[in-house]
Amino acid sequence: MAAETETERQRDRPEDAVETSGSTSPGGPTDDVMDFLEKHVGSDVTSLQSVGELLERLKEDTSILEAKVLTASSSGPPRVREALSAGEEAAGRLETLLQREGQVSDQLTQHLQEARPWMDDLGQMVHHVDTVERHTKYLRCLQHIEELSAAVQQCLMTSSVWEAIRAVDTMAALDTGLEQSRCSHLRDFLRETLHFWHKIIKDRLTSDFEKVLTQLHWPIISPPTQSLTPTANHQEVSSQLELLVTQLLALQTSDDVLSQRALVSSSSSQPVSSSPPTTHNPLCLPIQIMLLPLSKRFRYHFYGNRQTNSLSKPEWYLTQVLMWIGHSTAFMEEKIQPILDRTGAPISARVELCRGLLAVVQDKVASDASRLLYDDGLFCHLVEELLQFEKDLRGPHSYPAALPGVLHLLLDDAVLQKWLAVEKKMAVEKMDAMLSAEGAWSSQYKDISDMDELKAPDCAETFMTLLQVITERYRALPSPSAQLKFLGLQRELLDDFRIRLTQVMKEESRCPLGSRYFAILNAVHYICTILGDWGDNVFFLQLQQAAVSLGEDLILGGLGAMEMGRLASLEGSLFEELLALLDRLKGDMMGRLLDWTMREITERAKPYCQERWLSLPSQQDQYIMTLSSSACPMMLCVRDRLLNLHQVLSFPLFQLAWQGLAERLDHFLYQEVILSNHFSDGGAAQLQFDMNRNLFPLFGHYCKRPENFFKHVKEACIILSLNVGSAILLRDLLKESQDTRNDGVAAADPSPEAALHELGVFCLSPSDVSILLSLRASWPGW
Repeated sequence: MAAETETERQRDRPEDAVETSGSTSPGGPTDDVMDFLEKHVGSDVTSLQSVGELLERLKEDTSILEAKVLTASSSGPPRVREALSAGEEAAGRLETLLQREGQVSDQLTQHLQEARPWMDDLGQMVHHVDTVERHTKYLRCLQHIEELSAAVQQCLMTSSVWEAIRAVDTMAALDTGLEQSRCSHLRDFLRETLHFWHKIIKDRLTSDFEKVLTQLHWPIISPPTQSLTPTANHQEVSSQLELLVTQLLALQTSDDVLSQRALVSSSSSQPVSSSPPTTHNPLCLPIQIMLLPLSKRFRYHFYGNRQTNSLSKPEWYLTQVLMWIGHSTAFMEEKIQPILDRTGAPISARVELCRGLLAVVQDKVASDASRLLYDDGLFCHLVEELLQFEKDLRGPHSYPAALPGVLHLLLDDAVLQKWLAVEKKMAVEKMDAMLSAEGAWSSQYKDISDMDELKAPDCAETFMTLLQVITERYRALPSPSAQLKFLGLQRELLDDFRIRLTQVMKEESRCPLGSRYFAILNAVHYICTILGDWGDNVFFLQLQQAAVSLGEDLILGGLGAMEMGRLASLEGSLFEELLALLDRLKGDMMGRLLDWTMREITERAKPYCQERWLSLPSQQDQYIMTLSSSACPMMLCVRDRLLNLHQVLSFPLFQLAWQGLAERLDHFLYQEVILSNHFSDGGAAQLQFDMNRNLFPLFGHYCKRPENFFKHVKEACIILSLNVGSAILLRDLLKESQDTRNDGVAAADPSPEAALHELGVFCLSPSDVSILLSLRASWPGW
């Protein structure tokens, strides 16, 4: 046991050595070996004889470990063995299944070959049964149609109109169900039968309905008169009217089916049609019958060789239709509408009557419009009458906006292009006439001050009125695309008028103070004002959105993505390009006007610029201060020009004019009078008196603080008029500030700017003030 224990201990030692060698001790594997040798061999050299025994033990331990490793690798883990055995079993079952699948496949193929004759026989039998069944259904359907036909006949013989109508409705439903059927003969037979009985019932009801309407004095072609006493059979007539209207409404279903069939047939035989397709429900039968006498009268008077059928008088038939609508409104609302309400039909009798009469008018307009394309005068008259008719129809007669009127007939490509061409031709002719008229450049309100704020010349006002009339004409069109075409025409006319104004302006620019030059400037400003208002108008904003959504090249041609985005967000305007050109023209004209005015003022100001400011007596030596005699021509010229500009320019333009004149005059006086001379105390006082008491008040009529528009002159007068002590202190402060700035030292307190602000000097810089101080002649010791 002791030997075995010693053997186990020795066997564990190499493992301990391996663990020790894998540890993180500071000494590492070498230290472990040294410790092992020190323990078993020691420092005694004579003990080396035990090395042989240690070597034998290590060999035995190695052999034992190798045997264990071989045994473990040959036996394998239990889960691996189970997986391998399961895989072998599955492979065996798969092989068995594959064999069975082959057998079953062979048996199935053999069975299919044996059953194929039976399948062929069965297929033929099924096909035969299907054929017999379809023939049976065909015969049943045919029998059903004949039964319905016989039922209708029997009902009509016994005057059972309601049962006949129900049978006809059943035929109409059957016809709709056979819409996709390939039995063309059956469908034709059904439709012919349906049409036959429907016509008989409709004719009978129509005849009875017309008799009742005659008793009620329909149609009403003149203003209705109120009967004092109702007729004796009033109640009976009302009952018959209600019964017939109800029966006709019940017949509406089959009538709609037949009408749709007729519409499809006519469209297939005539693929090209000038009239737009109908998108609304057909007229109800009672209204159709009530329209027959009116339609007959319309065709009698406005077709053929009648004198009332005149291409030059479209207002005759348009007015007649409006009169019929107005005369019939009370009858429709009092007699027909209550019956429709009791039947639950969502129909307005008055609107249905308008729709029917509009259909008659649309046919007439469509036939006349194509004949008027080559006569500008008659075509324009037709368009004007149609626009007025549409306005009256939508206004006094309250025709719904959702239903089409007559303006969609003007959207035909040929008609629309003709309309645009005529509008442009007539607008250009009117422009030529208005610009060459005698009073073209004078305002028609010049004698009425309250109405003449913009002082627009007659030509500009007439032109913008012309554009506004064009807008009112195309505003009612039901197509945004067509409206944008007219907007493009308006922009073209505006640009043409701007070019004409520019040409006249260049002729008048030789003398910008003439009345025509002022009139052109007022005209440009007036047009800009109107276009600015149009840019905020709801109608033009809607057109702007339509132009962006439709991508109209005529309106948006050449615009980039940023401009398109501004238009889409309503930040821009469709008139921006035109406004920019007009603003440029206005600025150029205003600049020419001010340059010419300043040229005249500077010519009158030469004596004032050459005034001997050094030799003028001081203020104490004068009894009273008066305006310099050399300044009188200049002051008179400024006064006269301001009065003239105020009289001839519109108020906004005059505001720009006098402010621009003040700015230029301020610069002129500062440069040519103040900086070009030296001033004694008397000269500075005289200059300040001339400015504060004479020049500034000339502009005081147009603002409360005119001196704010002469900042350079006002502040220069303040510096030149300082008393000697204050001037010396200010000069020293400015000089000290300049020296410290040159030396790079921090500025002293107070700063020059703060000192100048205390004196009321905000515009002039310290260097400018130093120059002005050097122009003073009254310094101590000088």
